[in-house]
Amino acid sequence: MHIEFLVEEPSAEAALHNLVPMICGSYISFDIHAFRSKSDLLAKLPLRLKSYRKFLPLEWRIVVLIDEDRQDCIALKDALEDAAMEAGLITRSMTQGGSRFQVLNRIAVEELEAWFFGDVQAIHQAYEKIPITLGTKSAYRDPDAIKGGTWEAMERELQRAGYFKGGLAKIKVARAISSNMEPSRNRSRSFQVFRQGLMSIISSI
Repeated sequence: MHIEFLVEEPSAEAALHNLVPMICGSYISFDIHAFRSKSDLLAKLPLRLKSYRKFLPLEWRIVVLIDEDRQDCIALKDALEDAAMEAGLITRSMTQGGSRFQVLNRIAVEELEAWFFGDVQAIHQAYEKIPITLGTKSAYRDPDAIKGGTWEAMERELQRAGYFKGGLAKIKVARAISSNMEPSRNRSRSFQVFRQGLMSIISSI
């Protein structure tokens, strides 16, 4: 089994390089293709999927991962589903969770950094000045409902602890935190939906 990941930016690529083997083990091979931005991914996705349709082997799957960014989640998911449908590809949603699908569309709510807040222990291991109790604060109890932007919150907490005074280095942070994450303990619902989606791919092997 092989998975092609399409993500909106290099920080997501950095995180997935660590997270995919944790979730999938050695059952799959994978490549990650990072776009320049969310708008770049959405603009190029229809043509990219049509190109996959021409050669996609039976044992390949495509996973599209994009940030919600306070956009209407249903409308965003519909746009991803429509792009796959127009390309002639079958999504997991079309099969109602069955195994005979080619594309898995997943949304990080509201941004990738919410997944990091879902595992405060991993943040603490990467940046030990961040207290392990951070997740007990009311603002961070539900990682997918953090107000004011999750990457802004991550930058604020790291700078408060003395890191990245010149601004958040998103790729470096993504790589450092994700390398310490334990997928099964993550409190972000959108992360767990992503994880379950990957596990459904493994179960189809």
